[in-house]
Amino acid sequence: MISTRGRYALRVIIDLAEHGNGGYIPMKEIAERQEISLKYIERILPDITKGDIIEGIHGKGGGYKLKRPPEEITVGEILRLTEGDLAPVACLAENAPPCEKKADCRTIAMWSEYSKLTNEFFDSITVAQLTKRDSADYYVI
Repeated sequence: MISTRGRYALRVIIDLAEHGNGGYIPMKEIAERQEISLKYIERILPDITKGDIIEGIHGKGGGYKLKRPPEEITVGEILRLTEGDLAPVACLAENAPPCEKKADCRTIAMWSEYSKLTNEFFDSITVAQLTKRDSADYYVI
């Protein structure tokens, strides 16, 4: 399940894609448009900044902007930065210790396929695609 952190991160990135025009956008403006508390956004942005998706500057005229075009940023990479691994079970998580029961596990193939499908699905959707969808057809994430 994707947490509020992941959903809000997507909203922030989409907002930057729609309103950035190459310039920096103050966090306060994003918070107001997205109706997300400024404190919550302040906790999300460092993870996204580390992922080479956005950059920020402090002071007058400061804020955040995308480092890459929205066509090159996928939902999958945003979710992995904010949610961590998207593995459905602990034994498939990145850097998980070897599972003692893997050789006899009747469900590992199912979980592996589910993980693969999940990652491929989210990696196939770009921020640019999300900015072009008719908002009347979709619920707020």
